[in-house]
Amino acid sequence: MTRDEILDAAAQIFRQKGYHATSMQDIANAVKLQKASLYYHVNSKQEILLMILDRALDILIARMQEVMAMPLSPEEKLRRAMIAYFQIMLEQRDLASVLLLEYRSLEPEFRQRHIPRRDHYEHLWRELLNEGKNQRIFHVSDIALAARFLLGVMNWTITWYREDGRLSPEELAKECANLFVLGLKVRENGDQRKN
Repeated sequence: MTRDEILDAAAQIFRQKGYHATSMQDIANAVKLQKASLYYHVNSKQEILLMILDRALDILIARMQEVMAMPLSPEEKLRRAMIAYFQIMLEQRDLASVLLLEYRSLEPEFRQRHIPRRDHYEHLWRELLNEGKNQRIFHVSDIALAARFLLGVMNWTITWYREDGRLSPEELAKECANLFVLGLKVRENGDQRKN
């Protein structure tokens, strides 16, 4: 039994039952361990939750950094970043659900350890929007607010997206990217829009 297998099982159970309704016994049963043996691999349910959150953010951060490093326009980077985000979040639903819906279950000590990683990820989106603003491709009066709007719209998708729906994660991402990119772009006629 590996720690990754434990985290995979825990993420699935947290998604199905919720963090607070899940017991360490539930997790132990899922990975066919005695509860006492589970504590050989992890110290607590809070530690499991934090490791799941860290894993999800590490995947998202790595993919965002790959996109940011591409020699592309800010517009194309934004499109690719959004597509990558949707693909990760909608194809890894257990991790995504825990990241977006259960982070509030962290106790203060663990929340303090989580926040810097979460803030780093949000900062990457701000950096991308700022790059577009500096190149006069995007008209953004408040970078932090725009990043939060963008992440909020994408995050909420986890609650309504259906795998058997008419759009794949990539198609959904393209639709969402079109809405945001067209809304952010400086108009060709020089219209800077009122703040």
